Amino acid sequence: MPGVLTLETTGSTNPVDDLVQPFVIEKSGVRGRLLRLGAPVDTILTRPGYPRPVARLLAEMLALTGVLASTLKYDGVFTLQLKGEGPVRTMVADMTSDGALRGYAGFDPAGLAELEAELGPVADAEEPLDVRRWLGKGHMAFTVDQGPNTQRYQGLVELSGPSLADCLLHYFRQSQQINAGILLAAAPPDSELGGDGWRASALLIERVPEAGGHQSPSDDLTEISGEDWNRALILTASCTRAELLDPALPPNSLLYRLFHEDGVRVFPPRPLSVGCRCSLDKVENILRSLGRDAIDEYKVEGEVVMTCEFCAQDFRFDDAALDRLYARHVETGGKGSAQSL
Repeated sequence: MPGVLTLETTGSTNPVDDLVQPFVIEKSGVRGRLLRLGAPVDTILTRPGYPRPVARLLAEMLALTGVLASTLKYDGVFTLQLKGEGPVRTMVADMTSDGALRGYAGFDPAGLAELEAELGPVADAEEPLDVRRWLGKGHMAFTVDQGPNTQRYQGLVELSGPSLADCLLHYFRQSQQINAGILLAAAPPDSELGGDGWRASALLIERVPEAGGHQSPSDDLTEISGEDWNRALILTASCTRAELLDPALPPNSLLYRLFHEDGVRVFPPRPLSVGCRCSLDKVENILRSLGRDAIDEYKVEGEVVMTCEFCAQDFRFDDAALDRLYARHVETGGKGSAQSL
């Protein structure tokens, strides 16, 4: 009923961080997700030591990846990738169906420093970063990979900007005919909003049929009136950046503040974590694919060092380790193939 936050489940305390909280506005049937990230996003951003603008963009992208993946039914990996011609050349974030997030960014240090000097400090700015300035001309790609013997889904849209949220909404309108509203926010650890580490958050609403599930273009969206949808957009837009990121404001309290007049029902939250899928076996397979004769040119001070782009973990191989690796390769008949980290 309006004015009451209705819980779908009872008996357990509700977490306040590192989760996606699904909900539905009961009066209209508009469905949504509220994502909160603390420790996972801080871990992903601080290991590689990204410059602050790059870290903020990647934090927003991790929040976007998590909230989008939570709307899909899949068993595998959802990946969001940005490629551009600007100082930030590429950003990748993915989430497994178990809720494990990871991400990385590639950038041109000289170009980044030049743009930073032109724009000044931006990591603490109230407004989202303009992807057209930082990534330039490029595209956003969505991929759902459910493993071997399954069809891989991919969507592609130009980086129309100015914000990551705007790029997503452009994709929804042009490719999926989905009505959606989204807010993204991120803040560094030493800001008023960041707390003890990097934080990120996302609030997504979708105009979906009451039957549930993530809609397809053929779904009938007439069940939610234009008036109800516009009201949901207005209420969502009233959420401030500070509210999205405040670790002391529980997700259910924020949802109640936004939608209590129309009634809001929450469902069991989905926990999120940081999880890189790199491994020694994968690195060894990559080295085997290069061949023993070609590997010497990759040595630095007598070692081959392979660094995971996602978690910055180093895998080191001296001559003795390489000899053992290729000896095993011969013994097993050369089985194994190259694979990404």
